[in-house]
Amino acid sequence: MKSILITGAAAGIGLATARRFHRQGWRVGLLDSNDDALRTLQAELGEPAWHRHLDITDADACQRAVDDFAATGGLDVLFNCAGILRMGHAEDLSLEAHRLTFQVNVIGTLQMSLAALPHLKKAPAPRVLNMSSASALYGVPHLASYSASKFAVRGLTEALNLEWRRHGIVVQDLMPPFVNTAMVSAQTFQAPVVRRMGVRLSAGDIARAAEQALRTERVHTPVGLSFRLTTLVEKLAPSGVTRGMMRWLSRE
Repeated sequence: MKSILITGAAAGIGLATARRFHRQGWRVGLLDSNDDALRTLQAELGEPAWHRHLDITDADACQRAVDDFAATGGLDVLFNCAGILRMGHAEDLSLEAHRLTFQVNVIGTLQMSLAALPHLKKAPAPRVLNMSSASALYGVPHLASYSASKFAVRGLTEALNLEWRRHGIVVQDLMPPFVNTAMVSAQTFQAPVVRRMGVRLSAGDIARAAEQALRTERVHTPVGLSFRLTTLVEKLAPSGVTRGMMRWLSRE
């Protein structure tokens, strides 16, 4: 039985992915800081689901969680799905909010990946799947820290995809635009780019994209037709075109 360990598993994309892989017979590990939601999900899925409270910013806790899950049957796929988002003018958000965005989205992803490495090296076809974003294509106003953090995840994915080839590990990421989850809908400030582009993808769409990505060797998986077209334009057109498009979408 293949195994997948998912951070941020109790809500949104992580929840949809956990359900999808569980239905298909995978052994699923659920990590999240929301204990009540974790217990509810574990009760829903039953065996062979495994769950653990995790503060993704705690490196020691990340290591213990990965070690304990792997001890129950190995580790084939790590899905770094946990993330946070704060929308607003950069100067209106606290420095702590900016810092925590990088701590969760970037350092958390790195800590989990390093913790998983010894176990992934033992798997027959190991993978690390990271959550990047369409906002890693060009910096997005009103999502400055989030966008920058996803650029970092994209760069980390590219680097480790090459570096960990010597271990037989494929490192990939997903790059969706805005997804209809509480992380987006609960924002008190709605960025103009969100209003103009709309929120057209569901968490289930991303879970399906995760499954499809793991069947390929692609480093980046843009999700959604509109963003796939955008990435094509970005490759073919001068860089000023992308900047102009973002400026237009973000105007206040």
